[in-house]
Parts: sequence; C-alpha cells; structure tokens
Amino acid sequence: MQPLVTSDLLTGRVAAVLNRFTRWLDAFGETSLDQQTFFAGPVGRFAKAFYYRHPRVGLAAVAPMIFCEAFAPSARAIFFNRIRFPIADAHFAMGFVFLYQATGKMAFFERAIHFLKALETTRCPGYQEYCWGYPFDWVTRNGAIKANTPLITTTPYVYEAFLQAWRIDPRDEWKRILESIVRHATLDIKDFKTSEHASCCSYTPFDRGGEINAAAYRASMLTSACKLFSKDGYWRVAERNLNFVLENQNSDGSWYYAVDGVRDFVDHYHTCFVMKALAKIHALTGHDGCLEALSKGVHYYLGNLFDTDGLPRTFSKAPRLTVYKRELYDCAECINLCVLLRDQFSKLNETLNIVVTGILNDWVKPNGAFRSRRLHFGWDDVPMHRWGQSQMFRSLAALYAS
Repeated sequence: MQPLVTSDLLTGRVAAVLNRFTRWLDAFGETSLDQQTFFAGPVGRFAKAFYYRHPRVGLAAVAPMIFCEAFAPSARAIFFNRIRFPIADAHFAMGFVFLYQATGKMAFFERAIHFLKALETTRCPGYQEYCWGYPFDWVTRNGAIKANTPLITTTPYVYEAFLQAWRIDPRDEWKRILESIVRHATLDIKDFKTSEHASCCSYTPFDRGGEINAAAYRASMLTSACKLFSKDGYWRVAERNLNFVLENQNSDGSWYYAVDGVRDFVDHYHTCFVMKALAKIHALTGHDGCLEALSKGVHYYLGNLFDTDGLPRTFSKAPRLTVYKRELYDCAECINLCVLLRDQFSKLNETLNIVVTGILNDWVKPNGAFRSRRLHFGWDDVPMHRWGQSQMFRSLAALYAS
C-alpha cells in the first residue's frame, strides 16, 4: 500500500472525484445495466431457476453467463437492457443532499429533488402505500420475485432519502410520503415470532423471512419513525426485529445471511448493512445491546473481512467460488460504516483512510465513473448504478460532508 494521505489532501481528492462523477452521471444518464443483468432476461431467468432446481446439471446452463461475468463483463448488454433502479435513485438523492450540505450550492439540492421526484413515479404499482423493489424479475433459490414487488431492503433507503431532504426543506408532501412508507413497512411486511422477545420479518409482503439484514433494515427505519412521528407502536415492532438481530449474532461477532441453515455465509456488505442499522438505532436510543453487538461485530469485521492490504474481502465464509477479487459495493459500504462508527471505534479511522485511498488510487476511471469489480484477470468496468456506482457516490459524499 502507498502511505496514507493526509486528511486535507484526502478531502480535496474526494471533492475532485465527486465533481467528476456528477459530470459523468449527467453524460451517462440515470439508467444502467446491473449485476443481475445476466439473469434478468428470459434466458438468464430460465438458466438460473434451472440451476437452483438441478445444481449439477444446471451448472451447464449458467456457465456461459458466469464465463461472461469473469472474462467479458460488457456482454451484459446482450442479455438485458439498461433500466432505472429506485435503490440507486435513493442513493443518488442522498449523495446530492450531502453535497448541498457540504457546499451550500442549491444546484445540488435541486438535483436531489429530481431523484426524489423520480422515486415518486417508480413506487410499486398496486399498493396503497409507498414502497419500492427491483424493476426486474429476480430469481432466487426460493423462487422468482416479480418485478416491482416491495423489498424491505430497498424501501428504507428511499425513506432515508426523503427524510434527509425533508429535514432541510420540510415539505408536507414529503412528510406524507414518509408516513406512507412507514405504514407499508409496519403493515405489509410481516412478522414471525422467533423467541419470546424477538421476531424476524418478511423480505417481501409474501415470504416467511429469516434474513438478518431484512430485520435490521426494518428495525432501523421503524426506530427512526418512532422518534420522527412520536408513535411508540413503531418501536414495539422495531424492538422485536432488533432482538432477532441481536439474538442471532454468532459468538465470534459475525452474522450469517439468514437463519435457515442454508444461507450461512458471512459476507462484507451484508455485515455492513446489519452494523449500520445497529449504529443508527444506537444513535437514536442509546440501546446498550446495540453497542455490545457492535463491539463484537467490529472486532470480527476487522479481523475477517479484509485482505492483507487492508481492503475489503467479499466473504469470510464463502458460499461459492467467486469470479472476482474485489467489489465496489463492499468498498462503498465499508466507507459508510466507518463514517458512522469511527468516533466510537477509533480503529475504523485507519480502515477508512486505507479504503478511501485505495478507491481514489485505483477505482476511478478517467471519465469519472467508478470501476465495478476487480476480476481475477483485469477489471469489470461496466457502470452499474444499483451495484456500486450510486453507493460509492453517496458514501464519498457523506464522508465529504462529515
């Protein structure tokens, strides 16, 4: 690794990268291909579903897509088209609000409003309350989730985006949207009792749940809503989901992706998702259990989810062979987590400096976009708004504004 840069120089470099990225985004546009593009079209969906039903034989069906992912990432364009992603629009909106807060330039806030307006039009149709999901059919091992099915892992980001803007400009329409989002998360997302004091929640309105990050997202959002709208009922729901997260932390400080006995992998960005939620809940409530879990989680995180060069590893316990060495999404979520927790855990300041320096040195393309993945041979340079571009923009903007 190169020597760590000084704080002032780091801030200046981050500002320059953010300015270049905003110009690139203007030119590139607000739609993109995606990490799931290989499997979003009819051919890819069939191959992936067949693989989940018949893993050994199905490997031949997905092999061409996996080969392209490893050696010809731009082949994504053959399998599906560029589309707009609500989760990316939410991150872009938050990033531009951070830039407004850092610079006072109204043009940045107006750009954030543009993305919020886009989110109003891309809410899931057919639902009374505001909610968002993926704009493609998503094949999972538990079946296909149809496009525009609400996801508790997407909707909270939109909530945060509207809340961040509302705190600056408290428009009644934004407050009504926030209230509607919270009603959706409370009523449409289902709870399933796992112990006397805990419940997991569904990922969509239609499944049985069990994913740790889903419960963490919901707990964090409803804790915020409890404070924002002074409704204790939201905390009662949030507390049971929070207890589910706390009760299912492993003795070494890690969390498996889910408690179904199958998806027992530990990866970087899902670990960040869970700890970000705990950090936000602790900041709002001072909950001792969150701080204790974070202490154990940070210890595991720093000891198991970074390579010897100090940059994020995708898995500490991998469920499969991966075709890449490093992921932009992991780096973005690492920066987000470090910004949230560096005051409580000083070791994260060093981690933050190393990761940001690594991004600035190696991951920024000449046109201003970020590289998406470091492959075993070369780079994946396909810009994917949902899978890293928007998250890295938001994380660097949050750092710049902090």
